Amino acid sequence: MDSTHSTSRTDKARRAAAARDEFAVTASVTPALPPAATFAELDLPAEVLAELTRLGVDEPFPIQSATLPDALAGRDVLGRGRTGSGKTLAFGLALLARTAGQLAEPRQPLALVLVPTRELAQQVTDALTPYARAVKLRLATVVGGMPIGRQAGALRGGAEVVVATPGRLKDLIDRGDCRLDRVAVTVLDEADQMADMGFMPQVTALLDQVRPDGQRMLFSATLDRNVDLLVRRYLSDPVVHSVDPSQGAVTTMEHHVLHVHGADKHRLTTEIAARDGRVIMFLDTKHAVDRLTRHLLGSGVRAAALHGGKSQPLRTRTLERFRSGEVPVLVATNVAARGIHVDEVDLVVNVDPPADHKDYLHRGGRTARAGESGAVVTLVTSEERRDVARLMTAAGIVPRTPRSAPARPN
Repeated sequence: MDSTHSTSRTDKARRAAAARDEFAVTASVTPALPPAATFAELDLPAEVLAELTRLGVDEPFPIQSATLPDALAGRDVLGRGRTGSGKTLAFGLALLARTAGQLAEPRQPLALVLVPTRELAQQVTDALTPYARAVKLRLATVVGGMPIGRQAGALRGGAEVVVATPGRLKDLIDRGDCRLDRVAVTVLDEADQMADMGFMPQVTALLDQVRPDGQRMLFSATLDRNVDLLVRRYLSDPVVHSVDPSQGAVTTMEHHVLHVHGADKHRLTTEIAARDGRVIMFLDTKHAVDRLTRHLLGSGVRAAALHGGKSQPLRTRTLERFRSGEVPVLVATNVAARGIHVDEVDLVVNVDPPADHKDYLHRGGRTARAGESGAVVTLVTSEERRDVARLMTAAGIVPRTPRSAPARPN
């Protein structure tokens, strides 16, 4: 028993040292500026400060407090923080403040935010729009699955800030509708997801086109080798801020593993879905998502499906219904749910366990956002126990194994 605990402690120490070494590779020798306790003490335009007050955004989250002073000073920033930690305003307010007062020529944006998914692009746009309007900057959202002609028109009309997924932006550049040589501020959001989804060649091709003397900010929950290569190649003496634990397992999030018999899995899934509160349920395939959604609807549970087989307008509408509370249960595949940023999701259920620990952390990042509490429940059959135990170890998580699903947090 003692030797097991000793081995476990040794493994944890090794993993922690590896994470420190990984992070040290990219660390800047330049000290970070002191964090800001309030937005008012930052060098933000008066119009942005007024808009923050109007929207009731009273004080910065830790990652905003840490990164904004350096970002506003024009330094390259490497921010590590899990999803839901407030990264959008951390880079967005700096990008808008540094672009304010400038006017873009047709097809030549001045600032760029690259994100991995259409949903995240829309949410970044929604979050930044009121502040962009306040300083009279035009925003264009460039994503696949939507009419390219309309997006080309927005770029031809002149947009200071572009929020884009890599593939669609490349298409518009190839058509001659956009050039990046005037882009002075570039942000990569959720860079690890972009690497996981195979976007690295497109991302590097785009970064090669922005102004070489411009500012770059990269935000990522993890810094594996692919992301570290981006940092080395494109960030100049970056100031490093790691606000949240690198593993993403925050203290406000509870992790549960429920051991189930195959026959009981459907019943338990329905029981969990019928509880109060917002819940996201993950399954491996589109077919499984549709089948469970139909079953839940037939059982009187208001549920909606989200996967890559749905059109973009339908996916947008589904997310809006989930965000508003009209539909409290979202049933999704892994890829479709990347970039879902909805507050007050207090439960994530892995009906099908994820393939690896990174997928687990991305799924779990849909709950316990912005300091709220939340829980992740993984349903595990006897055949899956060994793989899930390995996955939890890799994620640095010691889950609880209760006999029933956790109650909704108070």
